[in-house]
Amino acid sequence: MAPRRRIAIRNHSAEANLFARRTFIAFIGVLMVLLLLFSNIFDLEVSSYEKYQTRSNSNRIKLLPVAPNRGLIYDRNGVLLAENKAIYSLEIIPEEVEDMQASVAEVSALLEISKEKQQKFFKALKRKRRFKPLELHSRLSDQQVALFSVNQHKFPGFFIDARLKRYYPFADLTTHNLGYVARINREDVKKLDAQGKSENYAATHGIGKLGIEKYYEDILHGTIGHQEVEINNQGRIIRTLNFTPPVPGKDLTLTLDIELQMIAKRALSGKRGAVVAMDPRDGGVLAMYSNPSYDGNLFVHGISSKNYSKLLKSKNLPLINRSIQGYPPASTVKPFMALLGLEEEVITPQTRIWDPGWYQMKGIDNKYRDWKKWGHGWVNLTKAIEESCNVYFYNLAYKLGINRISTMMEKFGFGDYTGIDLHEETKGIVPSVGWKRARYNQPWYTGETISVGIGQSYWTVSPLQLTQATSILVNKGEIKIPHLLMAMSDSQQLASQDQGKIIKSAENPDKEGRQIETIFYENKPPIKLKDENNWQLVLDAMHNTVQRPGATGYNAFKGSTYDAAGKTGSAQVARIAQDEKYDAETTQEHKRDNAMFIAFAPYENPEIVVAVAIENVAKGGGATNAAPVARQIMDQYFGNRVILSKDKSKHPQHEDLYGVQESD
Repeated sequence: MAPRRRIAIRNHSAEANLFARRTFIAFIGVLMVLLLLFSNIFDLEVSSYEKYQTRSNSNRIKLLPVAPNRGLIYDRNGVLLAENKAIYSLEIIPEEVEDMQASVAEVSALLEISKEKQQKFFKALKRKRRFKPLELHSRLSDQQVALFSVNQHKFPGFFIDARLKRYYPFADLTTHNLGYVARINREDVKKLDAQGKSENYAATHGIGKLGIEKYYEDILHGTIGHQEVEINNQGRIIRTLNFTPPVPGKDLTLTLDIELQMIAKRALSGKRGAVVAMDPRDGGVLAMYSNPSYDGNLFVHGISSKNYSKLLKSKNLPLINRSIQGYPPASTVKPFMALLGLEEEVITPQTRIWDPGWYQMKGIDNKYRDWKKWGHGWVNLTKAIEESCNVYFYNLAYKLGINRISTMMEKFGFGDYTGIDLHEETKGIVPSVGWKRARYNQPWYTGETISVGIGQSYWTVSPLQLTQATSILVNKGEIKIPHLLMAMSDSQQLASQDQGKIIKSAENPDKEGRQIETIFYENKPPIKLKDENNWQLVLDAMHNTVQRPGATGYNAFKGSTYDAAGKTGSAQVARIAQDEKYDAETTQEHKRDNAMFIAFAPYENPEIVVAVAIENVAKGGGATNAAPVARQIMDQYFGNRVILSKDKSKHPQHEDLYGVQESD
């Protein structure tokens, strides 16, 4: 039988000590946790109060951007050229509509909304918050607005929203100058981000794409405003807390005269070409029209692919601004060539050559023909310009050489940007030895210099460049920068994009009380001649071109009551073989000659310079096609003013007008 185990006696003292130790350790643990908790509470409530208060506010307060109104654009007489027009769109708040399909179908039938727009709406609805409005149809007509307003009670959740969009009242008449505003795309966003301007466009949907709208975008756009609103946890606006209004863009006044633009369009009707008219006293562009043109309003709301394809495929190329694109200048450069010949002492006013109707270099079989088959006979400088004698200038170009020609023509702005406030301008080409080597990696041939003498070969100029060069000529070397901006509302300096052209400004209130800042432009150093009398010799010859019976420009300006001067030109587009004769009627249209003309008036104190280019004329040249266009522009400009030379012998056809006072 196994012995029984002894029962151990409990040590109450030891157990009490163990419990006390455990209780103390637990108390210390609880105390440390409480200290940590109170420490965190202190940090949240005291130390980090401002931080979490701000984060809390951000959950209930939102800053909404408010787009500024775009600045308006006026012509020199205060006629509105670009405005912000209210448009109406039909908007829907999805959460307030019980049966979306049925409601959209019913309102579409009422307002004649296309199936395409309905499908576009339902596609956008899938990725749009239900409490935010969504557009169903934009640009509602007045009739549609009235019709919906009467029936709005039938469509809960549907409402009409009004906003401002750019509108050009003269449509295609001003597009190539003003450009247009269109929707901001990805490329625009990248540029705005790179320039640090994206924040200022947070609420803006459109941006200047071309012309003045693009060049002065920063001034026209204005500064964004903000609306501080309280929202709930779903993002709905509860109330407005604060409002900072946007600063509208500045209004611009241009040098353009819209009535001259209208005359230019009418004069070029049915033709492809361009007209540029400028005030030589300050470089302000009075008219600049390219035909055919297009309506910039098409792009404001987003042009359809059908309409855009139609513009792109048109054989008349309406998207091209011909006033700043290149044409062969033809005989319009002869006054400049004559001036160079006098300056280099290659010719004198008395220098004469015999013109049999062609020019030929020694040892070369090729003959360079004159426009007059039987020639002009003995020709001096004045007669060569008056009758546009090619042979005289063939010979002059040969003696001058291409280096002297290109150097002098660059001084008149050929082959370079004029500096006009448009980004789309092209430089044109003044051919030279270096240019041909760089472009074609070929040597320059003397025969090419002969053609350059009459504005042919590789030489291209824009009507704007011709206008500026003529302005330099009539100003006897003083260079004025062509520009479209004349003034802007309120006091503000232009952006750095204007390349330092502005030297000062003067503020004056206009008739409506707005502060108008007039812009003055800095000019380039003048052209200096060895003999300043050479300017007058060339100008006198241009005066005879228009005023002397039998001269090339006489018929176009016969009977004008102002004293004009000018130079005609006909640019050969396609090469003609030696044994061939040019016949416009049998020549393909795109190979027909271009008609060119430059003019200025009044002769003694010029107020206007005009350049005209007309493409592929069916009959005649610059005298019969381009000169009459310039005449119409000048007739409009001078109105019924009578401005003739002080020398009565220069205007025998106007003997009865001498003594008549100039009138407005």
